[in-house]
Amino acid sequence: MNARRLLPGSPNPLGATWDGNGVNFALFSANAQRVELCLFDSRGQREIERVVLPEYTDQIWHGYLQDVRPGQLYGYRVWGPYDPNAGHRFNPHKLLLDPYAKALSGELTWTDAHFGFRVGGPRQDLVADRRDNARFMPKCRVLDTAFTWGDDRRPAVPWSRTIVYEAHVRGLTMAHPGVPPAYRGSFLGLAQPGVIGHLKSLGVTSIELLPIQAMVDERHLVEKGLRNFWGYNTIGFFAADPRYYVTSAHRDFKSMVQRLHEAGIEVILDVVYNHTAEGNHLGPTLSFRGIDNASYYVLRAGNPRWYENYSGCGNTLNLTHPRVLQMVMDSLRYWAEEMRVDGFRFDLASALARGRNGFDSGGSSFLDAVRQDPVLSRVKLISEPWDLGGDGYRLGRFPPGWSEWNGRYRDTVRRFWSGEGGMIGDLASRLTGSADLFSWGGRRPTASLNFVTCHDGFTLRDLVTYQRKRNEANGEGNADGTDSNYSWNCGHDGESPYPEITALRQRQARNLFATLLLSQGVPMILAGDELGRTQNGNNNAYCQDNAIGWVDWNNVDEEMLAFVRILIKLRRDNPVFRRARFLEGKRLPNLVLKDIIWVTPEGREMTQADWTLPYARSLGFVLGGGVAGIDEPKGLEEAGDTFLVLMNAYHESVPYILPPATLGQAWEVVFDTAETQTGLPSGTWAAGITYALRPRSLAVLRGVSGGRGFVRDIQEGNGP
Repeated sequence: MNARRLLPGSPNPLGATWDGNGVNFALFSANAQRVELCLFDSRGQREIERVVLPEYTDQIWHGYLQDVRPGQLYGYRVWGPYDPNAGHRFNPHKLLLDPYAKALSGELTWTDAHFGFRVGGPRQDLVADRRDNARFMPKCRVLDTAFTWGDDRRPAVPWSRTIVYEAHVRGLTMAHPGVPPAYRGSFLGLAQPGVIGHLKSLGVTSIELLPIQAMVDERHLVEKGLRNFWGYNTIGFFAADPRYYVTSAHRDFKSMVQRLHEAGIEVILDVVYNHTAEGNHLGPTLSFRGIDNASYYVLRAGNPRWYENYSGCGNTLNLTHPRVLQMVMDSLRYWAEEMRVDGFRFDLASALARGRNGFDSGGSSFLDAVRQDPVLSRVKLISEPWDLGGDGYRLGRFPPGWSEWNGRYRDTVRRFWSGEGGMIGDLASRLTGSADLFSWGGRRPTASLNFVTCHDGFTLRDLVTYQRKRNEANGEGNADGTDSNYSWNCGHDGESPYPEITALRQRQARNLFATLLLSQGVPMILAGDELGRTQNGNNNAYCQDNAIGWVDWNNVDEEMLAFVRILIKLRRDNPVFRRARFLEGKRLPNLVLKDIIWVTPEGREMTQADWTLPYARSLGFVLGGGVAGIDEPKGLEEAGDTFLVLMNAYHESVPYILPPATLGQAWEVVFDTAETQTGLPSGTWAAGITYALRPRSLAVLRGVSGGRGFVRDIQEGNGP
């Protein structure tokens, strides 16, 4: 090695950093004895040079190579003790990925050589394996991150106006007729006008992408001819997975973000910092395990051979270690600043908030670091508030500044519409933003991210079509996926030849969609639900990179699509459905109306006794107009109309006497899900008249007193 070429370099920043003249390489390892940088040819097939990093500063190994340029492929070999009983699993025979790599080249090819121990040996993981795995490993790529953003601006959608659309890059674009074949399944496919046009016309404000960071397809899936479609098996937190780009990772991703921003749509990334793809003590050695196992992972106290497994995937990242926490924070800032994403949804976020004594919402290193960070504290933060630890279910316990996936909302709404009795009290809480969970510390209804369906579980169509999961295609004997679906097949399991069952299913789907989009909080729609998408009963399509997991753009339920557009417009145009503060059942300023009044079928206000009726399967409420909320960007008060919402999950009609005229001179029907032509107005009703709410239906009526309103806009052709 030419002494002029290899310089000491700097311990900061971590990773491979091009400065215009050369590349600085820096790698954290507290327990390593030596670190070798391996350089590869342009195809990643042949190691052309190996360099020992010359300096070790504050547990960072580093060196600077003057004549290395962007595009150079590299990896590391790290020397140290192989002693699993002491928590160390160094093995220099294994080529390792840089945790800070910003791009990867190639895919992992499975072989026993990836394991640090002799697979199948009598002592399991206790004896090191000496085979070299380099030819089967992806390689890290030195990256020049320059990109012309032009006048790109973040949409900065207020939480109260946010409507999230959960989607998979490949799943959304693989079958889209408007995406050129070469771009299908990629970031550039998602950036196509046909895809963005659909999102824009639907009215969603923010697209939440399932994991796109570098990932690994599990060996058992590959051997079955499957792959990890969802992507919750991350191996690199700074690099986009190669399967999603056509030209280069950063250019394609940035182009996608730029075009979505032009359309006013935010980009939120689903990120997996709770575990890595290296699995448990019998998993492969691909990166972190071979760099410094004892630092990167939470090892079992008293027996560090074993891993704490709060993720259910074999290991848990150790965010109590300052360098591991730094890696996660650096990764988040990279995506927020360099890649300009607008927020993050954290998979199994309770695992991230664990300290030495378990979950700690008030003293977690990670939560504290995010809360004070000048960049991350200003983007959208969404937690999945549970993990697989015994104390991991923490819905409602994340600190101010976070929104949380509200699994209780999902279950309650499903149970009510499936016809279960005694649900109206809990349903009322869910409809109004779950104040029982979130009304502390200055949190608002937007702390509740509401959903009825998500990637994990039935699609909306399958929720009303299947009683039990049908996951045989996953090759696990239908033993995978949850059995707690709270679904109802409307009397026939699977696709039905009976028109009356099909009609009931369509009505039930409209009921569920209407409930979601008219609830206080932040609604999230699963991609394809608005089109009537099915997974044929598979409620765990994590490994289905095929028609099961892709959105079907050729068999669109046009009536459902039109209905969802009307619902989103109704929510957008009427602040009573997206209040910035919790409803209190108190009078609005200068009006006789309360902000919310719960009404019985007899037209009177509900009493405590009404809430406890075990047979109750219907619920009605009036959302008072007047000053309904605060427009967040301008800080101005928004005036709204008064609405009456009637919900009937019973198998017979429930007659509702419309509330008194003090709540409106009359009631105009905005929509009734029992109507075949959904979304069209069906008349005006005087207060005191009985409205027959048909079986398993939901109706929305607007109080009218001569002014213009949502229904008149539709009648005059100004609707969606």
